[in-house]
Amino acid sequence: MPTSSPSISPASSASYFCDGGGAASPNPIDRMFREHGRRHPFSAAVATSPDAMDTDAAESASAVTSAADFGVQSPGAAPADMDDAGGASAAGYAARPPLAGPRRGFRRLGLRGMKQRLLVVANRLPVSANRRGEDQWSLEISAGGLVSALLGVKDVDAKWIGWAGVNVPDEVGQRALTRTLAEKRCIPVFLDEEIVHQYYNGYCNNILWPLFHYLGLPQEDRLATTRNFESQFNAYKRANQMFADVVYQNYQEGDVIWCHDYHLMFMPKCLKDHDINMKVGWFLHTPFPSSEIYRTLPSRSELLRSVLCADLVGFHTYDYARHFVSACTRILGLEGTHEGVEDQGRLTRVAAFPIGIDSERFKRALELTAVKRHINELTHRFAGRKVMLGVDRLDMIKGIPQKILAFEKFLEENPDWNDKVVLLQIAVPTRTDVPEYQKLTSQVHEIVGRINGRFGTLTAVPIHHLDRSLDFHALCALYAVTDVALVTSLRDGMNLVSYEYVACQGSRKGVLILSEFAGAAQSLGAGAILVNPWNITEVADSIRHALTMSSDEREKRHRHNYPHVTTHTAQDWAETFVCELNETVAEAQLRTRHVPPGLPNRAAIQQYLHSKNRLLILGFNSTLTEPVESSGRRGGDQIKEMELKLHPELKGPLRALCEDERTTVIVLSGSDRSVLDENFGEFNMWLAAEHGMFLRPTNGEWMTTMPEHLNMDWVDSVKHVFKYFTERTPRSHFEHRETSFVWNYKYADVEFGRLQARDMLQHLWTGPISNAAVDVVQGSRSVEVRSVGVTKGAAIDRILGEIVHSKSMVTPIDYVLCIGHFLGKDEDIYVFFDPEYPSESKVKPDSTSASLDTRPNGGQPSNGMSNSKNSQSRAHAAAERSSPSSSSNQGTPTSHHDWREGSSVLDLKGENYFSCAVGRKRSNARYLLNSSEEVVSFLEEMAEAMTTAHNGFQSTTADHMFLDRQQMF
Repeated sequence: MPTSSPSISPASSASYFCDGGGAASPNPIDRMFREHGRRHPFSAAVATSPDAMDTDAAESASAVTSAADFGVQSPGAAPADMDDAGGASAAGYAARPPLAGPRRGFRRLGLRGMKQRLLVVANRLPVSANRRGEDQWSLEISAGGLVSALLGVKDVDAKWIGWAGVNVPDEVGQRALTRTLAEKRCIPVFLDEEIVHQYYNGYCNNILWPLFHYLGLPQEDRLATTRNFESQFNAYKRANQMFADVVYQNYQEGDVIWCHDYHLMFMPKCLKDHDINMKVGWFLHTPFPSSEIYRTLPSRSELLRSVLCADLVGFHTYDYARHFVSACTRILGLEGTHEGVEDQGRLTRVAAFPIGIDSERFKRALELTAVKRHINELTHRFAGRKVMLGVDRLDMIKGIPQKILAFEKFLEENPDWNDKVVLLQIAVPTRTDVPEYQKLTSQVHEIVGRINGRFGTLTAVPIHHLDRSLDFHALCALYAVTDVALVTSLRDGMNLVSYEYVACQGSRKGVLILSEFAGAAQSLGAGAILVNPWNITEVADSIRHALTMSSDEREKRHRHNYPHVTTHTAQDWAETFVCELNETVAEAQLRTRHVPPGLPNRAAIQQYLHSKNRLLILGFNSTLTEPVESSGRRGGDQIKEMELKLHPELKGPLRALCEDERTTVIVLSGSDRSVLDENFGEFNMWLAAEHGMFLRPTNGEWMTTMPEHLNMDWVDSVKHVFKYFTERTPRSHFEHRETSFVWNYKYADVEFGRLQARDMLQHLWTGPISNAAVDVVQGSRSVEVRSVGVTKGAAIDRILGEIVHSKSMVTPIDYVLCIGHFLGKDEDIYVFFDPEYPSESKVKPDSTSASLDTRPNGGQPSNGMSNSKNSQSRAHAAAERSSPSSSSNQGTPTSHHDWREGSSVLDLKGENYFSCAVGRKRSNARYLLNSSEEVVSFLEEMAEAMTTAHNGFQSTTADHMFLDRQQMF
């Protein structure tokens, strides 16, 4: 993690900076700040503030140390930053996103032939600002790997938005700094000290960073110095909104916005709330923890939903991407797919883009005279000894104590190596003002001193430990002479020391010992020796294996890693992410074309008022039910959600609609009769339970509409299977209805529930229902077994016939509104009424799958087409597939009229039929309402309009009657 002030190590008299600033040589940075052919002059001094990307993959600590610290006289060299990767720019490449699946020809094609603006939004700008006067500022480079990566992206006009690292309270200073940064294509975000204290030092560094690195959340007493969780999170959201405000001011249509790291997890939501059409990508430069670790975060749900507002979410490795998707499925209850996370038809693509380095920079450096001189001096200095190297920030996650203890164990078990090997450990101090880091520094110094005292001699010691970083030339030389590089991170986003070491080993072909907990292990694991840094014995054995490895094995391992490091460039990483984001947005736009538009409330109500005989068909669950607040808990409140309750704000509108003599209201649900009686018994409406198999007229008794000879012999055996899996799946339950069984695992563990559902289906198909006339309907978290042909669409014709018969209906039904959150198999009810469907595509009795939308124009309605012919054809088809039912279920009365009466009374046109799915963006319905709250709002509006129109009609009628009486007298 970055620091804000320099410090002096007690183990060394040389000064160093403890900041996490970025590393880079002057050449690429000068290229970035070149304008109109003129290079901007920079001081040789290096900034002492954090760089733009203070993360595991792009952190740097600026300092100057020469090879003379190893007993070698080094010539002068211009100082260069060293990032967390080991002293140079961190950059990389995005391999095929493992969660995104294969994409044909996507790489680098999205940017060709166009000049696209890219707004890079990060916590820190790639420069640090120093005030020289009231309106004078000087800038110093603090470049990290992200800067180098973006330098090489072709056909992109990039601008950087971020915090300059200083508090500028006065407007004069802010305007002057903005002008100065504008020359470098940087745009500042001004944060006051209190925001920085709570947002950056508090929520980012004390909460998110430790949690993402598996260090856990701080205890409550430790939060007392930086407020509590809630105030820090509020400051975090305010800071993200301030970043977003600056983006708004500089955004142009078509821009790509690339947000970086855990500092800006809330920003995608801020951007999309402002403009849903913005192209937004978000990339995390640290690990993303497993869902069981992440779910301890109090603000877990809000942050996840905010990140999911982005079009593309990127991580270093597949594991991190998998953990993120798992958190979304387990905590938010969303659907994880091979492409990402899906929420009601909207897909957020999640993919892995492993970062790398600019290997050419290291290869070129090895050809420099100064570096060759370093190499010769180091070779002479350590002649006759194997050189082992570690380059790390002095941080808890880097595993430096574990590394040194493993080396001690190796020396203890292999005494013949005592004077034949040396470990050079570069430990760049960080956060020296934090007690935990001070304790770690003391611990490392104590271990080094003990080992050197135990195994050292008057002329040589086994460990050379430096609390500072090296300049770039010395670092490259050190990489080149090293026989074994030792990376023992306990948890690292990527750790590019391994990449830099491999890049400098073109001739020596040294051995890399790499922690399996570093992100780089997924890319370089084939050629490296992977170790568990917590297993000291294993690491010690690996050191012995590396030191004694044959040249043939070293050559084979090198052939795996060197081509990967040298061909996966910084430009590829950034360019691939931007291309993937462009293609993701294009695919989302295509996908959105198939999403039904929002319900046109005004048009629907106007047609309702102008019609003479109206039919309203309403679903129940997730349509008219009261939402239950789950507060982000996994699985929600099971007891409250299982108890279906009518939304309290709907009672008035429903009562008004039901009392209108020209309106027939039907609640059509899969629930059983008792649930509907409990919620709708007081209303003057028709109730249809169990997908329409039972019907209750207004103020009447329940009757069955089941077809004759419906075979229910499968019930007992299916009940046995459902009971078996309910007992073995915690928090699952099943409902035994009279015509179906439903097993629900919404509240169970997501992965375990899916496995159990798969196993249940195998049991069912190979046993109880192998020869039964049943349908198996799979929901997102449920399995239902029902008799063949039991769907809402198949039942609606019979229900209509009963209504027409009961009400002696003469006037044709000229308005139908159908709203529901129906399973795909039950959406055939939308097809039944739709005038745009030909009669042969209407409901069939086999009902083996959900009906597909075959209308032109993506299922959108068109106006002016009469449905009289379709109505007649539908009535004839209904007569062929339906027959009178007989009482066959618990003495329930059976209707006995001609079913053809139902469909023949319809007289619909395109403009007076409104089918509307609730919360299901993949639907055969014409329109969409996002939630039950929108259903409530619409029905309230409709009831109010109907009441107003009715009162107006009564008033007009009374006036006419009064005038008529006056004329009579």
